[in-house]
Amino acid sequence: MPGVVSITTTKRRRYLWCAWWTGEPTRAPFRKPDASSGGAKTLEEARKQAERAAGQPLREIEAIWARAWIRVQAGQPPWVESKTRTHHEEPPPQDSRQKRRRSTPTIADPTLCPFEVLGLPKTASPDDIRRAFRRRALETHPDRGGNAAAFIRVTWARDEATFRAAKRV
Repeated sequence: MPGVVSITTTKRRRYLWCAWWTGEPTRAPFRKPDASSGGAKTLEEARKQAERAAGQPLREIEAIWARAWIRVQAGQPPWVESKTRTHHEEPPPQDSRQKRRRSTPTIADPTLCPFEVLGLPKTASPDDIRRAFRRRALETHPDRGGNAAAFIRVTWARDEATFRAAKRV
């Protein structure tokens, strides 16, 4: 039995291949590939890597198998179960309060000076602004124990201070 290879693209626009040469992949239970690797720059490079790992020519199959392997590695089920509606079912009601809207955060005090938020003089250079932002971001970022609102304000201050400094030049 000739082996098979499934190749898909990754988020970083590289190619990931999964090869099965001891048996065909199975859906239930999902059969893990005999070998896999990512990072190939081209489709042909990915195929050659897979054939080198298998030690034999491989027949290419659908990319869904490689995508299923990516989901398994991420701790998810290999197959996405889709919810299908029949044509006569009504769509779920849309409650405007449940919609998540992405909007730009508002700064509570419009008279606030971005340079003060960053702890800089109004004559600060773009490099000074960058350094001050990094320092303040480490202090206020929610992943580092800071406050989300404070981090948003620091981000706004960086953007506004950079804009004002560019206008000065």
